[in-house]
Amino acid sequence: MKSFPLALSAALLFSLSACNQASAGSASSNAKLDSLAAEVATMHEEFEVLKYGLEKRGLSIEQMKAEMEADNKVWEIPDGNSPVFGNTKNPKLTIVEFSEFQCPYCARIAPAIHDLMDKHKDEIKFVFKHFPLSFHQDAGPAAAASIAAQEQGKFWEFRYALASHNRELNPETFKKVAKEVGLDMAKFEKSMALDSAKQKRIDEDFQLGVKVGVQGTPNFYINGKRQDRFSPELVEKLLKEAK
Repeated sequence: MKSFPLALSAALLFSLSACNQASAGSASSNAKLDSLAAEVATMHEEFEVLKYGLEKRGLSIEQMKAEMEADNKVWEIPDGNSPVFGNTKNPKLTIVEFSEFQCPYCARIAPAIHDLMDKHKDEIKFVFKHFPLSFHQDAGPAAAASIAAQEQGKFWEFRYALASHNRELNPETFKKVAKEVGLDMAKFEKSMALDSAKQKRIDEDFQLGVKVGVQGTPNFYINGKRQDRFSPELVEKLLKEAK
């Protein structure tokens, strides 16, 4: 790992020393320079702690910089064929969720997202993207079933009704939930299978997620920026700031 902060500290101290010689008659200047020197020393000490932490994580400064740039980047995330809810014309916030149905964290936050969408449907545009994790074998078939529900205009109803069944994702559960939300069962049962067309669509969402830096599920993007600490409280705060 580069040690440029040490060199920077030395350069700063050298410049302070030179400045000190030029203003040797000023006690006030000397005091200010001593204060600056102490700040530089503190900055160097804090950097050494940060560097140690990064090395423990196996990261270099360059890798950390790349992470920071990715976190601050604003992405263009197209709706595509994704289900969209809320204000689609002039929303204050556009929230994109990369999610799946077997993930326990996705299931846990779903009711809060549901409440948020109902409360702010005139202010928020909400987009759902499929991101089934490879070690969740039932997530793909569940995504396909949700697409079948979307074909009947009831993706969101199906999505939230299915959230509490993340440990029992199977065809019988899909049919049960489809019936609960009022789907045409004949059409649903004919369309619910994970065929090549649905797999292609799911894969497109997944590859888009990889491109924009999705690191797990659920991952949320607000106005194109990835949110590591997403919460309904954050959305409320951003909505107030947007007014």
